[in-house]
Amino acid sequence: MLRNRILTTLVGLPILILAVWFDQPVHWFTIFIVLCGIIGAGEFYRMVAKARVSPYIFFGIVWSLLFIISADSTISDIISPYLAPVKTPIFLLVLAVILPLIWGLRRGSNKYSTDRWAWTMAGILYVGGLLSLLISLRCMEDGRNWVLFTLLTSFASDTTAFFMGRKWGRRKLAPSISPGKTWEGAIAGVLGAIIISLLFVPEQFGSLSNPLLLSPLSYYSAVLLGLATSVFGQVGDLVESMIKRNMNAKDSGWLLPGHGGILDRMDSIAFAGIVVYYFVLWAIQ
Repeated sequence: MLRNRILTTLVGLPILILAVWFDQPVHWFTIFIVLCGIIGAGEFYRMVAKARVSPYIFFGIVWSLLFIISADSTISDIISPYLAPVKTPIFLLVLAVILPLIWGLRRGSNKYSTDRWAWTMAGILYVGGLLSLLISLRCMEDGRNWVLFTLLTSFASDTTAFFMGRKWGRRKLAPSISPGKTWEGAIAGVLGAIIISLLFVPEQFGSLSNPLLLSPLSYYSAVLLGLATSVFGQVGDLVESMIKRNMNAKDSGWLLPGHGGILDRMDSIAFAGIVVYYFVLWAIQ
């Protein structure tokens, strides 16, 4: 289990970093997140179909994909002239709400129609909505570095929490949701994220060149942002654990040996991405 987890990370992390780093001749990160979104939405709907009701799987996957693609500024610039003055994300959200409801009218007063609609919407927002913020973040000024900040602090938090929790964890963090998580591991995860976040602060490097530096970051803001990404990332991990328990599933999938499925790996990153995206949006730009 642990060996598979480490091997998957050693293979997958460089691929992810390369996808973030290069954006020519196409936006490789968008392609990567699109693939994750398709697989992740499929995992979500598969769990729902087994434990609850059968959602509108094809519609949910397609709409998750549209949310992610529309967040890419290059694609959005192509689409916007045809939808002006319509705001693309709002337009997609409106259609996501009404189209499954209209489709549900085919079966009249079927008692599962609203449940199918609700779970379809949940998958679109949880997978497509959250992952689209990572694409929007990559398209911002210094977006490459901000996405790397999100990924590296999130991975540092997860890894530190996992190993420190296994070694010294005693007090359970949320035993009814994720019995393996401890307060000791959670605190270690916060410290790990903060340490990595400090590597992006320009002050400590003086005149040395570092392609990862984020000029707006001070020591103070880096510590706060590192703390926030870790906390929100761990909350995202607990949320996904709660969903799996609700669906009586151990893992969301099997694609990533030692980790489970795409949802098992994206949960903390997606929630950490919320923090970084809105920090950049409100505090920097």
